[in-house]
Amino acid sequence: MASPTGAPIGASAGSPAAPPTGSPATTPVAGPATGPRSPKAKETRRRRLTAAAFLLPSLVLLGALVVHPIGYSLYRSFFDRSGEEFVGAGNYGEILSDDTIRTALGNTAIWVVLAPVTATALGLLFAVLTERVRWGTAFKLIVFMPMAISMLAAGIIFRLVYDADPDRGVANAVWVGVHDTFAESSAFPKARPGRDSPLLPADGGAYVTRDPVRAGVPAPLPLVGIAPEALPPGTRTARPAATEPGKVTGTAWQDFTRGGGGTTNTVDPTESALSGLRVEAVKDGRVVDSARTRADGTFTLSAAADGALLRLPASNFREAYGGVEWLGPTLVTPAVIGAYVWMWAGFAMVLIGAGLAAVPRELLEAARVDGASEWQVLRRITVPLLAPVLAVVLVTLVINVMKVFDLVFVIAPGAVQDDANVLALQLYRTSFGTDADPGLGSAIAVLLLVLVAPVMAYNIRRMRREARR
Repeated sequence: MASPTGAPIGASAGSPAAPPTGSPATTPVAGPATGPRSPKAKETRRRRLTAAAFLLPSLVLLGALVVHPIGYSLYRSFFDRSGEEFVGAGNYGEILSDDTIRTALGNTAIWVVLAPVTATALGLLFAVLTERVRWGTAFKLIVFMPMAISMLAAGIIFRLVYDADPDRGVANAVWVGVHDTFAESSAFPKARPGRDSPLLPADGGAYVTRDPVRAGVPAPLPLVGIAPEALPPGTRTARPAATEPGKVTGTAWQDFTRGGGGTTNTVDPTESALSGLRVEAVKDGRVVDSARTRADGTFTLSAAADGALLRLPASNFREAYGGVEWLGPTLVTPAVIGAYVWMWAGFAMVLIGAGLAAVPRELLEAARVDGASEWQVLRRITVPLLAPVLAVVLVTLVINVMKVFDLVFVIAPGAVQDDANVLALQLYRTSFGTDADPGLGSAIAVLLLVLVAPVMAYNIRRMRREARR
């Protein structure tokens, strides 16, 4: 029976209708939609598609420029020069048997050991020292400046720096200057006795007079073989020696007259003096007196020289010191490493300097207050705190030197490129040289990848470990 309001009898107008028979007493409250068509799932899917759309060009480029070349190089390394005959591991066996490639492997090992460690050590030294000087910023700028130069330009610069001619190469100019400070070289390396000369060759490159000299009789010491333009600046005209009672006198000169003429073994009016020559008086194999010729070529010996033979020692004719053959077979690899360190020490200094700025100064000051020396502070506190930064620099440089190519290619002359060879350069020469062998070149590329992979894996693990901190 219904009430006037249309509700069942026994139910108030404001109360809800009773549930039908067989239905639950209460209706559960619906939670958030989580099905495949829910708004949240749609939003997640949309975001993933957006990220994939942005990543797709990069992934395509990565596959085209990295993954595909690596895969093809691995495939090609198992075939011969023509690419038609399968040789298996034959190319890898040739790597171990070829002397040139073994030299490249050895030089690459030298690079990996020396270059990163040296550059990192210099970077640490520069970073620590520049904190203590007022002009540290300017110094950092100068040290970092080589990073703005390309490898090719740096190679050309150092090819000139290492030039064997001291008049062109800065390295040899400095080396020769230091050498000549302690061991002066002769100004007359080409000098020798002329025709019918009173001088005779002696042992060791020296010259002696044919006959003993006498006091009061001037002794002539004529030499030839010196180009007029090779005479030292300020050379004066020679003059005959005057006689001095009880003493031996004489003249050393260039027995050559421009335009011809003149008298052999006689001091002519236009002939040049040889100044600075050492003259020794020798009796019974013993030097009893010695002197050096004056600017006009004359010299004077004491009465002890009477009856002695005059000797011009070999030191008068020693070839001028030409310096070090930096780009020779022995030193070419250290020389190129020096150029690399010049470029990358600034990179190491900047990174280490940034890490050094984050080191708590309280620890350093506390160590100094406790009596630690600067070396102890550096070794026991600064370096351990900078260990993560030093690891970054070292690993980066190790990866970099494994693929160094342009410096070696530009600096090392063609005659010694085999001695300076590294794996990256050998890869280029084998793959694109006059006798190209793409199969062997691909094997070298795979070997280089295998050598770099452990360093890259270590670097990735280290970066993940740092990110978790």
